[in-house]
Amino acid sequence: QVQLVESGGGLVQAGGSLRLSCTASASSLSGYIVAWFRQAPGKEREFVGAINQRGTYTVYTDSVKGRFTISRDNTNNMGYLQMSALKPEDTAIYFCAVRVAFLNIREEVGYHYWGQGTQVTVSS
Repeated sequence: QVQLVESGGGLVQAGGSLRLSCTASASSLSGYIVAWFRQAPGKEREFVGAINQRGTYTVYTDSVKGRFTISRDNTNNMGYLQMSALKPEDTAIYFCAVRVAFLNIREEVGYHYWGQGTQVTVSS
């Protein structure tokens, strides 16, 4: 069982930055891929990006490429989502999730554990 807790959300103006954290209870997060999803009001949850177990490979959805960066700290069982140049359309609840296999990484199915989410609101 892995418990995930997101933090770092809040209200920010367009063009600003936020850094989200995902704290894992697992004794070894290094065995998992860490991904971030988001769900905007009235929309389905969507894949934002993911990082592999060693932190050597990342993948992002097109709308955040060049603005968002995912990283991890396996020593402290942490995952991060650095968000820059934020836009009002980035407003959403952001979730971290973990899985083992990289296949179908953008699909919700296959993720073993999810956090409760943290709200990010970007004002125009």
